[in-house]
Amino acid sequence: MAETGTGEFVKVCGVDDLDPESPLRVNIGDEHIALVKTADGDVHAIGDVCTHGDISLSEGFVEGCTLECWAHGSKFDLNTGRPLTLPAYEPVPVYAVEIRDGDIWIDPHGRLVES
Repeated sequence: MAETGTGEFVKVCGVDDLDPESPLRVNIGDEHIALVKTADGDVHAIGDVCTHGDISLSEGFVEGCTLECWAHGSKFDLNTGRPLTLPAYEPVPVYAVEIRDGDIWIDPHGRLVES
């Protein structure tokens, strides 16, 4: 459930709703986003669809600051969206995240980094 907030950010869930290293898929309009809390407690939001095989990345595995697609093993950097391993070679969108009063807010206007 997403709640429209101030500016471009949308409230998606509470920080406590997100388990470390267990991605959560959130939808904001037509945007499908993988929300990830790392073991260090940092929260990241990247596009939820692998650019190689149209697979949900939120069903993948978190290791450090990467999210691995469960189907073919492509790993994406949570900070940049860049693929770090093949077979993917195109980046996924990265979304700005803010933590406000224990809630996670995402700017649904993702940005792509240059590959």
